[in-house]
Amino acid sequence: MVSKAVAKYVHALHLKKYRLREGAFLVEGGKSVRELLSSALLTERVFLTADFALKTPPLPPGLPVEIVTEEELTRLGTLATNNTALAVAKLPQEPPLPTGTDRLLLALDQVRDPGNLGTLIRLADWYGLAGVVCSDTCADPWAPKTVAATMGSFTRVPVWQRELPGWLGTLPPDVPVYGADLEGDNVHRQQLTPRGVLVMGSESHGMRPEVLARLTQRLHIPGAGGAESLNVAISAAILLDNFHRAL
Repeated sequence: MVSKAVAKYVHALHLKKYRLREGAFLVEGGKSVRELLSSALLTERVFLTADFALKTPPLPPGLPVEIVTEEELTRLGTLATNNTALAVAKLPQEPPLPTGTDRLLLALDQVRDPGNLGTLIRLADWYGLAGVVCSDTCADPWAPKTVAATMGSFTRVPVWQRELPGWLGTLPPDVPVYGADLEGDNVHRQQLTPRGVLVMGSESHGMRPEVLARLTQRLHIPGAGGAESLNVAISAAILLDNFHRAL
């Protein structure tokens, strides 16, 4: 049975202020926990159901492991149900932020939905991007829902949070900064190379004017139907595929 002190610590990590205070975050679900354990990220503690423990490879020596019931596991975490695993991991050290001169970076402005943010991090993993830069108004990259939506990509994709207009203003002048815009150039007619920065805004509000002002080229995804807009993650996937189609 999980002690009250440990349960209180895990519950505290549901909230961003305690994740920052403790330098730790939650990983929920068997796939995500396995990705964590096979990565270079530091794991503090693991909770497993008995059935899932039988299917789990040997764990690192010295790692605190608790076998719990499905009900206990669900009470500890944020998922509606969890019959596999939950882990507490340390927040990674932030690596140096590249400038986009060699590889493409994905930058996000006010993407506040954790599911969308997690999917965008997963897209960055799929296309081998240099990482994801989030505005300080984005959802927390280390929130449980964000981590779950990455499907394990949180272990491989560097993420930075920055005051986005200011950071874009520090980039070298020869680094292209692209962004999705209804008045932009037809993306299917462009010859794009995967370097620079691709900025995506929220589905509801788009990019802020001060971010739009930093773009060097605006890109449009043409459509033939009546939908008003595309989900931000779907839009990013279409644009990223155009950056990589000639490779």
